[in-house]
Amino acid sequence: MEKIKGLIDAPFTPMRPNGDVDTEPIPAYAAMLAKNGLKGVFINGSSGEGYMLTAEERMLLAEKWMEAAPAGFKVIVHVGSCCLRESERLAAHAARIGAWGIGAMAPPFPKIGRVEELAKYCEAIAAAAPTLPFYYYHIPAFNGAYLPMVELLGAVDGRIPNFAGIKYTFESLYEYNQCRLYGGGKFDMLHGQDETILPSLAQGGAEGGIGGTTNYNGRELTGIIEAWKQGDIETARERQNFSQAVINVICNYRGNIVGGKRIMKLIGLDLGPNRVPFRNLTDEEERSMRAELEAIGFFERCNRL
Repeated sequence: MEKIKGLIDAPFTPMRPNGDVDTEPIPAYAAMLAKNGLKGVFINGSSGEGYMLTAEERMLLAEKWMEAAPAGFKVIVHVGSCCLRESERLAAHAARIGAWGIGAMAPPFPKIGRVEELAKYCEAIAAAAPTLPFYYYHIPAFNGAYLPMVELLGAVDGRIPNFAGIKYTFESLYEYNQCRLYGGGKFDMLHGQDETILPSLAQGGAEGGIGGTTNYNGRELTGIIEAWKQGDIETARERQNFSQAVINVICNYRGNIVGGKRIMKLIGLDLGPNRVPFRNLTDEEERSMRAELEAIGFFERCNRL
């Protein structure tokens, strides 16, 4: 299977003031991401509030992203759900519309506590779209599935033909690298933490990733990879440190899903509010966040429309 090279973006879901999904910004959104070096999107995931959307909304978003995607721009659809049958339906839909791939995180309820349970969950979803690469989305902070990923690879190896790899959003760079080395590098290990792109490159072999702050800081994050490839370690370090400074700001404003989505408005692409129960930024918080971003020179280095 093709391994992803470069960074895939996890986009926010545009919404109207009343909380309805708004597909109108998607063409401009897709063009902006491609312009700033992103290689595709992983839609309806955690940044996109996917678990708070109806199945019909998720399918509509997938269709609109497929329509808007520039040539060569990968659309991967997150199809995870607390209802396995819904996941299978979403996976089959993604295949019908020609998506590049699918992915799923473990459901937050019921919590999956054994590797074999997780393998069966992945197997059922992957089988609903057997022609598409399937990625397991490892983000245990969201669902409590703190399971050993090397063991998962062993459980699915030879069992799920279209299992492509893991979107690895966890702090253990040791385990990430062990997964990368499994089977001589058999599986595609997509690094999922924007704050540690450089360390993952330094271990040798990391080629692709999926990020959330790439929505507005993609130029700097792709720049880390570019500098590394050119052997310019000092520039790569500076860009990684700057990217951590941006993350430090959004951590003051309820993280990427809330604070990051509001940053899109500040750079010229208003994607609307978050859905309840997320607590949206107040106007005062927005002004404060803008000031903190200005203080680190963010607006001179952020994504351009």
